[in-house]
Amino acid sequence: MLHGIARNLTRHLKQSALLSQQICSEYRAISSHKFHSVGKLEKSYKGMETGNNTPSAASAAVVAGAGDANATTGDPPKTAAQLKKEAKKQAKLDKFKQKQEKQAKEQGNQNEKKKDKKKKEGKAVIVYDIQTPSGDKKDTKCAMPDSYSPRYVEAAWYPWWENMQFFKPEYNRSSLKDDLAKGAKVFMMCIPPPNVTGSLHLGHALTSSVQDALARWHRMKGKITLWNPGCDHAGIATQVVVEKKLMRERQLTRHDLGREKFVEEVWKWKNEKGDRIYEQLKAMGSSYDWDRACFTMDDKLSRAVKESFVRLHDEGVIYRSNRLVNWSCRLNSAISDIEVDKRELPGRTFLPVPGYDKKVEFGVLVSFAYPVEDSDEEIVVATTRVETMLGDTAVAVHPKDDRYKHLHGKNVIHPFRNEPIPIVCDEFVDMEFGTGAVKITPAHDHNDYDVGKRHNLPFLTMIDDNGNITDVAPQFAKMKRFDARVAVLNALKEKGLYRETKDNPMVVPICSRSKDIVEPLIKPQWYVDCTDMARKAVEAVEKGDLKIIPDMHIKTWNAWLNNIRDWCISRQLWWGHRIPAYFVTIDDPSIPAGEDTDGKYWVSGRDEEEARKKAAERFGVPSEKIQLRQDEDVLDTWYSSALFPFSIFGWPDQTDDFQVFYPGTLLETGHDILFFWVARMVMFGQKLCGKLPFREVYLHAMVRDAHGRKMSKSLGNVIDPLDVIQGISLEGLHDQLVGSNLDPKEIDKAKRGQKDDYPNGIPECGTDALRFALCAYTSQGRDINLDVLRVQGYRHFCNKLWNATKFALMSLGENYKPAAQIQLTGSESLVDKWMLSRLSSAVQTCETGWPEYDFPAITTSIYNLWLYELCDVYVEYMKPVIQGSDEEAKATVRNVLYTCLDTGLKLISPLMPFVSEELWQRLPRRSENEPPSICVTEYPEAKNFAFRDEQLEQDFEFVQNVIKQIRVIRAEYQLTKQKPEVYLRCSSAAVATLLEPYSTTMQTLASTSTIHFLQHEEQPPLGCAIATVSDKCEVHLLLKGMIDMAKEVTKLEQKVEKLVAQQTKLQNAAKIEDYETKVPENIRQANAEKLSQTENEIVKLTAAISMLKAAE
Repeated sequence: MLHGIARNLTRHLKQSALLSQQICSEYRAISSHKFHSVGKLEKSYKGMETGNNTPSAASAAVVAGAGDANATTGDPPKTAAQLKKEAKKQAKLDKFKQKQEKQAKEQGNQNEKKKDKKKKEGKAVIVYDIQTPSGDKKDTKCAMPDSYSPRYVEAAWYPWWENMQFFKPEYNRSSLKDDLAKGAKVFMMCIPPPNVTGSLHLGHALTSSVQDALARWHRMKGKITLWNPGCDHAGIATQVVVEKKLMRERQLTRHDLGREKFVEEVWKWKNEKGDRIYEQLKAMGSSYDWDRACFTMDDKLSRAVKESFVRLHDEGVIYRSNRLVNWSCRLNSAISDIEVDKRELPGRTFLPVPGYDKKVEFGVLVSFAYPVEDSDEEIVVATTRVETMLGDTAVAVHPKDDRYKHLHGKNVIHPFRNEPIPIVCDEFVDMEFGTGAVKITPAHDHNDYDVGKRHNLPFLTMIDDNGNITDVAPQFAKMKRFDARVAVLNALKEKGLYRETKDNPMVVPICSRSKDIVEPLIKPQWYVDCTDMARKAVEAVEKGDLKIIPDMHIKTWNAWLNNIRDWCISRQLWWGHRIPAYFVTIDDPSIPAGEDTDGKYWVSGRDEEEARKKAAERFGVPSEKIQLRQDEDVLDTWYSSALFPFSIFGWPDQTDDFQVFYPGTLLETGHDILFFWVARMVMFGQKLCGKLPFREVYLHAMVRDAHGRKMSKSLGNVIDPLDVIQGISLEGLHDQLVGSNLDPKEIDKAKRGQKDDYPNGIPECGTDALRFALCAYTSQGRDINLDVLRVQGYRHFCNKLWNATKFALMSLGENYKPAAQIQLTGSESLVDKWMLSRLSSAVQTCETGWPEYDFPAITTSIYNLWLYELCDVYVEYMKPVIQGSDEEAKATVRNVLYTCLDTGLKLISPLMPFVSEELWQRLPRRSENEPPSICVTEYPEAKNFAFRDEQLEQDFEFVQNVIKQIRVIRAEYQLTKQKPEVYLRCSSAAVATLLEPYSTTMQTLASTSTIHFLQHEEQPPLGCAIATVSDKCEVHLLLKGMIDMAKEVTKLEQKVEKLVAQQTKLQNAAKIEDYETKVPENIRQANAEKLSQTENEIVKLTAAISMLKAAE
């Protein structure tokens, strides 16, 4: 306790001493009339209040301290006059303190009122509130709002675009075929059909942004442009959604309803909810031809599915086989590879499995022994799925493994089936792994399946469709598979056959739909023989008929197709395209009954009548003796998606659309479905239509969060693009999680993730900003690490466009009429010409970039044009011109400004359709015959912008460097309002000659009063700050009279003092023993760079101090 009192006393004494020093210094300030120190005085009082000392007590302490000091030092006592003077000073201090407190109180009250007002009013959202019937053109004759508002800008345009049919390829054309005959070009692209159950996420938004930008650019290039929308029926996902709905609302299963009634329920749900994703795509500004929208279960597309199946089955390309499939016990269906999530485990891990109360152990390797028949020997094997040993039908060893050569041809005894199983020799066994012996379960493992086929082993199914143990081993029959895992392990221990369990990194296959553990099961299914089609797909790329962009994906394309396996297309579902295949039963005792796995007893047909005729012909019996049973399964959803590029046009009929738009131009999608969709479209297109479905494949990157993590609901980083467009609070993000299918623990984890990433929610950014950001991000290769909050920066960019156009409209005036064509008048200044040169450069970059899908180059050039060249330079340059009296110069800058705005909006229109339309509609027109919308105007072409002057740009870049150095000095000395004089010292006459014509421009853009040019020998006045532009040009900015020289010297000296200390520390660090050997090279290099920077900074500051002292 005494120690605590002592510590507190020491702390208070230190505070009192500190306060004494502060107040004494303020006394000195007031007595010498340095009123600029008032700010410091206020801080002193704040410090005293924080230290719990009243001003009077503190002052008394100071006076007492001073008296004590006098007494101790032997100084003479103060006179009455001195005491009176000090009392006056104290009175002044007290009066000043009261005044400050009163002002602070008033300011505090005002702030509180402002806060209350802000809370009541909130931030006003600018909205478009003019009554405009849907489909009518938006009113742009009204005044522009003060600032950019996404809600205002994006209102009303999309319905008008649709109503005017701008997105239809027939727009402004009488006949597509006639135009084709006249040489018109076609651009056709189809949507990667999103799932009907889904809603947009940022991956969809990226796809939509890139595709729409391309479609709009081609449309503005005058091509017959079709971007065909559509939606996928999403067999498994949709069936699961409707099954859950039935159970939730009516406590019914699909089996309670029966197949026909259940399918009716799915159609009902689709018709009610299925258009949601279309509405989201419209909100993204996507310019689809909605009249051509297709659903993969529509009659037109279903007919194509049947046609293709029958053709391929008749050719033998589709066949029936009994093989291993990915089986979801929860869904009771086979699933495709893409629906299997492969979760990597580092070792022993417990995972939740649907249908189990406790988590299940994975990531361990269990070793157990098989006794060798008629011997005391045993073979130890290891497995990660010990329950599957119930279905083992062999043990495999490598034929060259000396340890087991004496056992070749012998058997081991299965401990639970009490029967011998053979020891087989197979080269697939790795002799170095484990014991070099492998258990073989042909019916439940892909590698073991191949071994079983090679050695003609029995295929024992030990797990049924529901994930329960079959009667293959009676003591475990009907157990759930993972309960059996524990039971089998315990039984092995009881028999003395268990050897060990150890951690084992592994990959666990998880059904993405049901989160169940996928089981390999043998099932009779329909398969597509892909070998020949895959070979032709590889050749198409090798010959250059099909171009894959970026070409880094070609290697993966070839590797996958060259090693392709036959495609299992059966799904045990009710929702989807029912397989048009029929099992044949013949009412004739002379013909043996067929097996389900025997392809001979299966026929296909476009309808049952066609199938019956085929069966009668095959078996040589009258059709009335034929009985048919249609396969209950449906086709894999990817099957109908593979037909999408031509089924949407009515194939197999040679419709007008098919003849005009097939093959398409481009397929744009994410690289993650290169094989599951792209490759299959190529294979089916060539096989069924004799042509590639498209000429180019552009694969964009995958979207991840700002930390590089995969988008996952459980992480809380799956973002609806509409939330970025419209903005959402953190609470709103949390509410979305509550309505999801996540379990409570995952919801808590996701909420924490959302709070970390979006503590204040997501601000309203607007569609244009999101689209531009996504396209600009495509430079990152395979993955895009998207920081959603960075999109807000592009909203500010939209505000720049808005303000620039608003200023332009005021500068142009109401009566401004642009020239009919873009051309020079001859009166343009150097800056006018520079601006047109930069505009020409942007046009050229875009013209080159669009065909190459170089979105980074396109977005960067447009962004720089608007922000750094038009807004930051040209608009500022022209302000004094517009305010001046030179009418010819005014007319010139107006023409240049209009050309830049009109062209710049057209350049950005494919990327930012809403704001470009809004602003372009407010500009005057060159002629009355221009198109009604910016989205159908002609995209700027380089041949019409022959204003590029690279030498001029190089010269002006030097001018900008001069301006930059002036601004740097102004910022360093905080000359925000003053306009200093500047002296340019040029050692070369050529440099001076280059800069002199830009004198007024530099004066305007650098905000200086005057710019003087000095000859090399001439000296600038004392008191100038210096900056070097190049070895031939220095900037001298006159500080004298603008800053407190003495104060600035003190500040710089303090900086030097700190830098010298840092320099000494770095130098001493480098002198330690074994520095070169013990300290890593990267740290030594970093220290050397820091030391060099520090020394350079000391030199610069020392020079500045000398300059300031000389000017004092």
